[in-house]
Parts: sequence; C-alpha cells; structure tokens
Amino acid sequence: MATEEKKENAPPAATDTPTDADAAAAAKKAKNEAKNEEKRRAKLAKFEAKKAKQEAEKKKAAANENSEKKKKKAAKTAEQPVFVNKTPEGEKKDMSEPMAGAYDPHAVESAWYHWWVKQGYFEPELTEDGKIKPEGLFVVPAPPPNVTGSLHIGHALTVSIQDTLVRWNRMLGKTVLFNPGTDHAGISCQSVVEKKLWNEQKKTRHDFGREAFVEQVWQWKEKYGGRIHEQFYRLGASYDWNRVAFTMDPKLSKAVRETFVRLHQEGTIYRANRLVNWCVRLNTALSNLEVENKELPGRILMNVPGYEANEKFEFGVLNEFAYQIENSDERLVVATTRIETMLGDSAIAVHPEDPRYKHLHGKFAVHPFLPERRIPIVTDDVAVDMEFGTGAVKITPAHDFNDYEVGKRHNLEFINIMNDDGTFNENAGPYTGMKRFHVRKQIVEDLKAKGLFVDVKDNPMTVPVCSKSGDVIEPIMKPQWWVSCKSMADAAIKAVTDGELKIAPKVSEADWFRWLGNMQDWCISRQLWWGHRVPAYYVKFEGEDATDYSDNDRWVSGQDEAAAKIEAEKKFAGKKYTLEQDPDVLDTWFSSGLWPFSLMGWPDKTDDFEKFYPSSLLETGWDILFFWVARMVMLGIKLTGKVPFSEVFCHAMIRDAHGRKMSKSLGNVIDPVDVIEGIALDGLHAKLLEGNLDPREIEKAKAGQKTDYPKGIPQCGTDALRFALCAYTTGGRDINLDILRVEGYRKFCNKIWNATRFAMMKLGNDFQPNADAKPTGNESLADKWMLSKLNAAARDTNKALAERNFMAATSAVHQFWLYDLCDVYIEIIKPICDSTDESMAKQKRAAQDTLYTCLEGGLKLMHPFMPFVTEELYQRLNRRAGDKVETIVKARYPVEEACYAFAEAEKQFDAVYEVVKTVRSIAVQFNVKKDGVAYIHTDDVDLTTLLKGQLLAVKALCKGIKDLTVLESSDKQEPADCKKALGLKDKVAVYLKA
Repeated sequence: MATEEKKENAPPAATDTPTDADAAAAAKKAKNEAKNEEKRRAKLAKFEAKKAKQEAEKKKAAANENSEKKKKKAAKTAEQPVFVNKTPEGEKKDMSEPMAGAYDPHAVESAWYHWWVKQGYFEPELTEDGKIKPEGLFVVPAPPPNVTGSLHIGHALTVSIQDTLVRWNRMLGKTVLFNPGTDHAGISCQSVVEKKLWNEQKKTRHDFGREAFVEQVWQWKEKYGGRIHEQFYRLGASYDWNRVAFTMDPKLSKAVRETFVRLHQEGTIYRANRLVNWCVRLNTALSNLEVENKELPGRILMNVPGYEANEKFEFGVLNEFAYQIENSDERLVVATTRIETMLGDSAIAVHPEDPRYKHLHGKFAVHPFLPERRIPIVTDDVAVDMEFGTGAVKITPAHDFNDYEVGKRHNLEFINIMNDDGTFNENAGPYTGMKRFHVRKQIVEDLKAKGLFVDVKDNPMTVPVCSKSGDVIEPIMKPQWWVSCKSMADAAIKAVTDGELKIAPKVSEADWFRWLGNMQDWCISRQLWWGHRVPAYYVKFEGEDATDYSDNDRWVSGQDEAAAKIEAEKKFAGKKYTLEQDPDVLDTWFSSGLWPFSLMGWPDKTDDFEKFYPSSLLETGWDILFFWVARMVMLGIKLTGKVPFSEVFCHAMIRDAHGRKMSKSLGNVIDPVDVIEGIALDGLHAKLLEGNLDPREIEKAKAGQKTDYPKGIPQCGTDALRFALCAYTTGGRDINLDILRVEGYRKFCNKIWNATRFAMMKLGNDFQPNADAKPTGNESLADKWMLSKLNAAARDTNKALAERNFMAATSAVHQFWLYDLCDVYIEIIKPICDSTDESMAKQKRAAQDTLYTCLEGGLKLMHPFMPFVTEELYQRLNRRAGDKVETIVKARYPVEEACYAFAEAEKQFDAVYEVVKTVRSIAVQFNVKKDGVAYIHTDDVDLTTLLKGQLLAVKALCKGIKDLTVLESSDKQEPADCKKALGLKDKVAVYLKA
C-alpha cells in the first residue's frame, strides 16, 4: 500500500523521477547558494560599514569645517581691535577712517549724541523773526521718570515711541520741542535716602531734623540723579537739554504753590477728616496708584513688614462671630475678613425688608470687649444684601471705605482704634498698645473663650498692599487736604467728546470715560519731609489750648508766610494769632499734574508758554491714564483754560517672553543699557544685590534669570532695541518681550551696514551724485521698480506714523531695506556696476544714481527709529551739489513723489520676480546649488519678450543657475530630462535639468 501511495503522489513522467545523482547535484547547488548568500551578506555588511565610515568622515569634516569657521571668525574678531572712542566729547566723529568690515554698535553709537547736543540740533528751530515755522509745531513734554532709580525697559519703550515721532516731525521741517525732566518721587526718594542713612550711619531722619534731612536728599539727588540722564543719552532721546526740568526746581515749585493757593482760596481744595490709604511702615497716606491689590485664592499665611520674620498671619478667610443682643438671649451673627476691626464697630446693618431681623430694628447689641459701647442695629438697603452671608453686616466707619459711607448716611460714631504706627489706641480697650495683627490672632482666641466665635471659611479676596514697602494698607481717618474733582472731571470728559482731545487706542478712551465718570475727591496730603510742603497755615488764636486741624475754616494759604498772613488778616481781622505751616507735603501726582504748563513757566506768561503750550502729544503707558494724564487734563483746563495737549497715545505694558509682569523678585526686570551693551549671567546676578530684595527673593530671581538668559543678554545696540520696541507696538495692552527678537534686529542693522558698505564700493570714492534725486530718464525696468518701492515705503511709513501705527511703519522700512533693496536690487546691479563695457556706461550710471537715491532715502526713512547707524552711514555718503545739511537729524524726511510713480514698471518687474522665485524654488527642491541649467517658457508673447529683456537681472537673482534660457512662446516642445515647475499663476513653466 505504501508503494502505491508513493506512486500516486509521484511526478507523472517516469523519466523525471529523481536519481541519487540528481539528489547530490541538488545538495551541491544548495551549498553553493548558501556560500553565495554568505558572500553577498558579507559584501553588504562591508558596504554598509564603508558607508557608515564615509558618513562619519563627512560629519567629522563638517564639524572640522565648522570648527575652522569658528576659529577663523574668532581670529577675525581677535584681529579687530577693541573700539576706543577717541572723539572729544561734543566734537564730530572723524569719518576719514575706512569703514569697518562689520557692524559694531558700540563704535557706531559713540560720539554722535554729544555732538548733536552741542550743535543744538535738538533745540526748537524758529523762523528768522523768532516764530513757529510754517511747516507747523510739534511739542512733547517727556514724562518725568522718578529720580530715585534707573530706567527700565518700559522707559525705553516710551523713549522709542516718542523720539521716533519727534525725529520724524523734525525731519518734516516743523518746529519741534521735546522737553525732558525728572520727578522728585516723594515717597520713593525719601525711602531710599532713609535706608541709606540707616545702613551707613544708623540714623533716622528724626536724628537729623527736617531741614538737615532734606539737605541730605538734595545731596543724594545731585550725586545719583544724573544716572537717568546718561541712560537717556544712550537711548538717543533727542531732548532739548537746555530746558531740562526737575519737579522741585524753583520755577516748577512756584507753579505748585500757585495752584494750591488758587484752588484753596476758591474752595476746590479743602480740609477734611476722611479715610485714607495708610501705610504703617512708611507712616504716610498713599494714593490709589501706590496701592497694589494682591489677589488671594483663599486662606493663606503671610509675612507682614514690621513683624518678626517667623511670624505669619492669616488672610483670605471670612470669620463669623456673634454679637449678643442687649437684654436678650438672642445673638446676631456677622462675618468679616478683618476681625480685629470689630473693636471699632459702631453699628450692625440689616436690610429693612429682611423678615429675620425686623424685630431687631432700632435695638442694640453689646460689644463683648467694650461693654460700655452700645451698638445700634440700623437698616440699610444699599450696604446689605439679604442673600449674602447672614444678611447682617458689622459697620466700622473709621476703618473701611464702604462702611464710611454707611456711617455718613446714618450719622454713626467714627471710632478710630489705630495709632499711626499700627498699634491700637485707647479706643481698643484691653487691646490698647498691641500691634494690629497680634490683635487679629488674640481676638479670635478671646471670642472663642466667650463662646461667640462661630466659624472660619475660605474667602478668595484682594488685600491692598503698599507698592513701596509691601505693608498691608490700613484705611484710617486723617485730617488731610482734598481736591474736589467732579466739575474738573466733567470738563475732561467733555474735552474728549467734543474732539479737543484724542485718546488712542480706543480701549483707553473707554477707560477715560469710565474712570472720570466715577471720579472721587483726591487726597493730596503726604506725611513726608521730601517734596513740596503744603503752602497752608493753621491759624492758632492767642490763648487757645485745643487745636482742630480738620477745621477747614482755620486754614489760610499763600506763596509764603507773608502772603498767608495777608489772607489771615482779611479772614480774622482784629484777632491775635500765630501761623503754623502744615508739616505735610503734597502728593507727587499733584506737581506732575502741572507738568505740561509748569515746564513752560506758568503761572508767568513766558515766551515758552505763549509758543509751546498747549503741547501736541502726551505719550505714556495706559496704566497711568487716570492717575496722571487725567489730572493733567483736569488741572490744565482749570488753570489755563486749555486742554494741555491735543493727543494722548497709550502704549502697552511690557511683560517678559512668558507674559509675566516685570518684577524684581522674578529677576525679569531689564535695564535697557544691558540690552544695548550686553551682559553676562553673572552680571545680571550681581545687579540683584544692588536692590532691597529679601535673600530668598534674590535666589528666586537668580533662578529666573538663569532660565531666561542662560548665556546672559547679547549685545544688541540702541538702534536694534528701539526698532524692536516700535515693531512690538501694535495698539494692544501688553507686549511679551523676547530678547532674541531684539538680537534679530541687531543682525538687521548689520545687513544695512553691509549693504551700504557694498554700495559705496560699487559707487566708488569719486562718485558725485546728481544735484537732485529726480529720475534722469535712463532708468532700466529694475531701476524704476526700485524707485517705485522707495516711493511706496515713504508713503506707507508716513501714513503709519501719522496714524501711530508703529508696527506698520517699521514693517514698511524693514521691507524696503531687507527685501527690496538688499535681496533684489543690489543683487541685480552687481554685474552692471562691475561692467567695464562702454556700451553699458549709461545703464551703469543710471543704476548708480538709483542706488544712491535709495541709500540716501532709505537712511532718512530709517533715522527716526535707528538714529545712530543712520547718522554714521549718512555721514559717509558723498553729498549732492548744494546739499549743506550737516546731519541726518535735520535732513528732510522722504515723502511720496510723483516722479517715482512707475506703476506699470513695478507691475512688470514684479512679474519677472515671481518667475525668479519659481526658478529658485525648483532649484531648492532638487538641491541644485551650482552649475544649474534651466529653461523658462510661457505662451504669453509679451511676457516672453519681457523676460528676455530682463534676462541679465533674472540670472543675477538666480544663484546656482549657470545657464538660463528663455524659450520662444511658439516652442511647444518641453526640454528633455528636466523637472518642471509652474509659476506666475501657472502662466510660466520652469524646467530644470535633472
């Protein structure tokens, strides 16, 4: 059976049956195949190893090449001597030296500023008879930075925007005044000097006495106040330094006293005992601007200045406790975030319609720690929400801004429980002499002991904190000077609605209406020694023991005591008295609110006031629109009868690259000089030690710096910084500043430098430009295209600056220089300018004329943004016949010219350039970098003619293509062995040899 089965499965032909010889042959064949496979694999492995070795060698060669490049670059850098400014201050830089091979911002930016100032280029230019020039007037009162410190990157943004507009208007031929100055910064400056005296001499201001201490502050100001001026020089701000002002200069101080006296004598300024923001640490009242609202998500333990470092206090909670109703077992539960203020409670308010408490109307509660104090239960439908909490609200009129209003409505007792130093006074009963936050802790324990403490709950809230000291602000009743603002605020609103004042961007205009529509009276007293002392005198009658400094009728004012005495004689004729000057000083915002006209000599009718007031523009951050700008407008209208400026432009707030607010404790506050000069990471760390940061905050800031600037900040130069800050200005509320973008514009400066250097080589030292910049008629299509692009850049830049669209303005000049002039036109004219062919002499001269015109115009266009590099390069240009302009500062700004309107030429060359981009694209796609062969074909006969006529330009722009042919339109045969790409909306085919 088995044999039969084998036969069934055997091949059909008996002759094909394998023999022993066949089996041996098969085995041998299999063996040979195995050997061959082994050889193949060995060969493949060898090939792969060889390939890997080649790749490794290739990488090694590339690395060596890069290393060599770096070495050469380092050697080249080492060869270039470190720049030393040898120009005497105020003298013009020597331009006879050969132009440097590379852009060096340190070298470029040296010497020019002091020369500009000495030559008077920043002073307002008047007509021969001393009048404003017919081109117009442009006046900017520069916002005065605090004299205490140094400028930060936000100030650099302000300068960049303002000075761009100032230089632009000056180049338009207008009479321009850019008036600089600094602010005395009352609280900040006094605080800095007090810390300095304590650290160096272990003395307080009280050890010196008022006059001697103020003299110490003046000495400090004279010694350190110039730092800010130096930073302004570095930023290129074209201020008229002859008019530099300080808010405590005699001229400006006179204006401050005059304002107070006028407004006091007419009743706009008055004396009243009202709630103020009190900083215990600094022992003074603060404006709302000096108070930061710290957001708390809920319960948190916080350190407070003035307490031990290991002491922490509870914030972000709502404490509930009960008041016992008089002659009853009933209790009334109230809630508070500041439980220690219950010692100043003078009422409990409930809603008149709340059925739970109707039976308690008119009754009293008993204070658990001050049993002699009866606390009335009042009804109030404004202060009480029946649905919130228990529906019962404790009222502390002397220590809460909302409760203050309730106290006035119900004629409640205003009980002050706190001394100026933050300890509790005799009105606090058993807690007298204790510090406020110690009371907070103790009172909870004491309420628990009496069984009156009910509960504590998490409560997201804001805590007001002093921006100077970090202390928790305490609302306290104080006799202070106040400005009645309602009528002045209405006038400021009307100025905008009537179109007398323009505010941009629109979102800031909305803020203006909202803030001024809810304007409260302004507290202008500060309990300091440094500042403008209040020119008010208390009239103390002979034989009088008690004094009431809150009595408005007992105060007189005057420019000095003699003037005040005349007022007192009128008011209190026949009475014997002495005058006692208020020891307080005025809020810094009061003096800075007079800035636009006190600068010009007001209240005197000076020549400057007559010529330069009102100003043209006030540019500042949107965050002080209300605190400063609104006050300038209110006081300007009130005191001069005119809106102090016709336009307000609000720039954005600068944040870091991560969108975080600039903060010393985060280590992201940037000194603009560090961006200009560059600084190592160690240098950034060292600067943290110069401030007043806590050691823990210093470590946190160092970590932040290490993350953001691991290699420090690279040297960028002033021009790149200014250009970047303007480019960032879009009209939004925030700017997330990335230093790498600033560094990118430094490379752009280098591009401008190299382009100008190359162009001057192509022009030659003996090149004499035409007497004017008008076209000669010999211009090629590319020349006309370039002049048209210059015209468009001039049109677009002027329009953008007029509209305050700084991003569009910088884009227009950036586009012109980088993409039109450098990337296209200069490449096109290289072979033309290098040609010695006499037949091309006319074309060569036309190209040189066009190149010169575009260099000259391009530098002028760029100057308002980049003042230093443009002056350096402008000074190297040969001048046109009759051109006597000494500096680019005074050169005429380019405007749109009809003679450059080559619309058809621009359209034609744009079509040519689109074809160029198609050729470039296919070359990149197939990695053709040199010796490329390409063909261009279109069915459009006119386009074929155009391309043939511009073949030299096309070849110049198509790097890597050795042989380029424009085929006839009639030639329908596609070139062999080519890759194909379509361009110009598929009208053109480009063929590249594979």
